[in-house]
Amino acid sequence: MDNQIYVLAERAGRLVARQKIMLVTAESCTGGWIAEAITSVAGSSAWFERGFVSYSNQSKQEMLGVSADTLSRFGAVSEEVVLEMAKGAIQRSRAHLSIAVSGIAGPDGGTVDKPVGTVWVGWGQKLGYAEAECFLLGGDRQAVREQTVIRALQGLIARLGG
Repeated sequence: MDNQIYVLAERAGRLVARQKIMLVTAESCTGGWIAEAITSVAGSSAWFERGFVSYSNQSKQEMLGVSADTLSRFGAVSEEVVLEMAKGAIQRSRAHLSIAVSGIAGPDGGTVDKPVGTVWVGWGQKLGYAEAECFLLGGDRQAVREQTVIRALQGLIARLGG
């Protein structure tokens, strides 16, 4: 694992643990990489509740409660979907915070409106609040996925005041 990812996961873990809350992940394009980074941190069982890997649209609906209408109207790689993923992960777990990601890692699948490297990252809270940010990341499939993990963890750290 990239050392930067490990350092970020450890830092995020300290912040989550300090608040005595739990984290859940809902991942599409990263395929569980955020959860893997988090669980590589010793003691993460005290603050990491679970991870969902919802790669297909069907799994987003079944596992996270993403609306078929939202998927149809906005597409899987959208602010609307990633916010529903973030909220759904909270609702379907015992966690207080969530990270959700959906993107186009490539090399195929991009469009004029959503080119390869388009990634949405969402962060949710138990009280129902969620926010999302869009990134246009460069590089090959591995680079896009790695940068997504980094951005997701950096965003969590920032939202935890770290």
